[in-house]
Amino acid sequence: MIVVIHSYKGGTGKTLISANLATLFAIKGNKTCLLDMDFRAPSLNSLFKTDQPKYWLNDYLNGACEPEEILQNYCSEELDKERLFVCLANLSTEAIREMTSKNRKWEMQALSKLLSLKDSLVNRLGFDTLVIDTSPGIQYSSLNAIVAADIALVVTTLETSDLEGTKRMLHDLYQNFEKKTAVIVNKVPFDLLQSQRTEKVQTDLAQLGLVSNEVIACSCDIPLSENPCFFACRKRHHQFSRTLEKIVRELPSVKRNDCSSTDPDMPCFSLLTVPK
Repeated sequence: MIVVIHSYKGGTGKTLISANLATLFAIKGNKTCLLDMDFRAPSLNSLFKTDQPKYWLNDYLNGACEPEEILQNYCSEELDKERLFVCLANLSTEAIREMTSKNRKWEMQALSKLLSLKDSLVNRLGFDTLVIDTSPGIQYSSLNAIVAADIALVVTTLETSDLEGTKRMLHDLYQNFEKKTAVIVNKVPFDLLQSQRTEKVQTDLAQLGLVSNEVIACSCDIPLSENPCFFACRKRHHQFSRTLEKIVRELPSVKRNDCSSTDPDMPCFSLLTVPK
C-alpha cells in the first residue's frame, strides 16, 4: 500500500503525521519506507536525526543512483531491525534551488523514475507500505506522488483560507485523479473535542462542501517531545496517537461513497468516527 500525505498549504502538521504513520506501520510489523518528497522544505532529516546519506532521493530522481542506495534503515528500541527505512530529500539550499527550477520535461521523467522506485521497493525489495510526505499545494512533485499512491490523506486546519483552498484542490485535482482519499482536520482546539461543539466543526466543513474523515486536536507537546516521529508509539493513549492508530487500521477501506452535499461537483468521502 502506498499512502501520500498532502495538504493545500504548509503548517498543517502534515510531516509529523507522515512520520508517525510510518513508525506505526513499522511497529505493527509492516516493512515500511518513508519518502520525503517535500523538496522545497525537507524536514524529515531533523525528525529522524539520521546520518547524512550517500545519496538523496533527489539523486535517484536525477538518475545518479539505484533504489537501494537511497534507503536508510532506521533503528530504535521500539522497532525490529529492517522494519523502517527512510529516503531523505537533500536539505541544502543549493539542492532546494535546483529542485524548484526543474522544468516540466524533467518532472515527467521524475514521475517515470518514481513509478520505477515504487515497483522496486514493493515487488523487488519486499516493502509492505510506502508513506510519502510531499510538498503542499499543486507542485509537480506533489502531483507525481499522488499519481504513484494508492491512497491520499489530505491534511487541513480550520483556518478559513486552508479549508477553502483544500476544497478547491479536492475539486480541481483529486476529482480528476479519482484516488481513494481521506480528509484529516488537524490542530483543532482541544476544547472543541471536549464538548458537543465537535458537531459544529463537521457542520462548518459541510457548509464548505467538505467531509472530514478524522479530527486531531492541537497539541503543542508533540513537536516539543524528545522524539516526535515516535510520539504515537510512545504515547498510545494520547488523542493524536489514537486517531493515527485508527487511520492505520482503516486505511485499506477508505473509499469514495455517495453522500448529500450542497455542491454536486464536490468529491465526497466516507465519514469515519472521531475516537472518544
